[in-house]
Amino acid sequence: LELLKKDFVSFTKVINQQIPPPHIIVSKKPLNWENPYIHEAPSLNDVINTVERICINECSLFGAEINYLRHTQKHIYDLDRIVAESPQMKRVIALIRKISPFDTTVLITGETGTGKEVIASAIHFNSPRKKRAFVKVNCASLPETLLESELFGHEKGAFTGAYKRRIGRFEQANGGSIFLDEIGDMSPALQAKILRVLQEKEFERLGGDQVIKVDVRVLVATNRDLKRLIEEGKFREDLYYRINVVHIHLPPLRERREDIIPLAQFFLKRFNSELNKQIKGFSEEAKKLILDYTWPGNVRELENVVERAVLMAEGNFIHPEDLSIESETFPHFTKRGIKLKEAEKELIIQALKKTNWIQKKAAELLGISRRAIHYKIHKYGITHPRWKKK
Repeated sequence: LELLKKDFVSFTKVINQQIPPPHIIVSKKPLNWENPYIHEAPSLNDVINTVERICINECSLFGAEINYLRHTQKHIYDLDRIVAESPQMKRVIALIRKISPFDTTVLITGETGTGKEVIASAIHFNSPRKKRAFVKVNCASLPETLLESELFGHEKGAFTGAYKRRIGRFEQANGGSIFLDEIGDMSPALQAKILRVLQEKEFERLGGDQVIKVDVRVLVATNRDLKRLIEEGKFREDLYYRINVVHIHLPPLRERREDIIPLAQFFLKRFNSELNKQIKGFSEEAKKLILDYTWPGNVRELENVVERAVLMAEGNFIHPEDLSIESETFPHFTKRGIKLKEAEKELIIQALKKTNWIQKKAAELLGISRRAIHYKIHKYGITHPRWKKK
């Protein structure tokens, strides 16, 4: 009470630093500030009833959060909602429908950013294990010693700094699924332990001798060529055949052009909601730029570009200048060749983009007069929202 009376700010700072933040019970009965130890204290029953109400409320909120997350996951990973306009992705979705009900090990391959984690999540949340844990581990993000502890846990004293027992990811995933991303980066020693889990469904914690049984569905992914790694002696052939029961390959975004605009529109809708924006869509010029780009970072890069565009766009539509990508269509030679005026227009747009749409600087970059660039901008109908305001 004295702390609360003298320094309420310090008191709240101490409370807010607690994890999780505690509940505070405050008596409504008058207190004697002259002697804070003498007041009408609430009865024990009052305190018990208050604590019971807090517990009931917390359980209710916790249950509501779980239901919300389950509903959200069901919505996100509904196979009918996954963007799949291209023949390649339609085949992927059809395969997921076939294999999800079973505990088959699945190998997912594809370039970085193609959506391997999304596919693994879709398999889990459309399986009988969907109400149990789905644990994700990036095998490339930790050194070997830490990765072993991360996967299998460790006993107290197993190594320097192991002050208490730690439950590993396989134990956490018991009854559910575990997703091992970038398994191609795993050391041969750890590969042997993964093979044992797949074959025997058991392991020991690091520094322990107790055999732990687990019931886990294993999903793995990599962006590396595992067959080449086998030839180089860097990946176990027996493990490869064990994880390659069902193989799902995700093509790069540049090879499934039918999905690009639908994906962009999907991300636009999502970021409109998250950023409280009301962007209606993409201009035709923006769509062309999106389709012409090769997307080396695949779906993840497209997602980031759309997020930035939604954030930066000033009008109702996203235009080329809102997209943080460079046109790869200049010079763009097709079967019918290239028109000089199209190339000139593209070059002027690129110069304007590089100079933040300042005509004077763009003219200097191109080595022409300000009057000349003004004439060509008018000639080719090049516009920018900032110019309209002037």
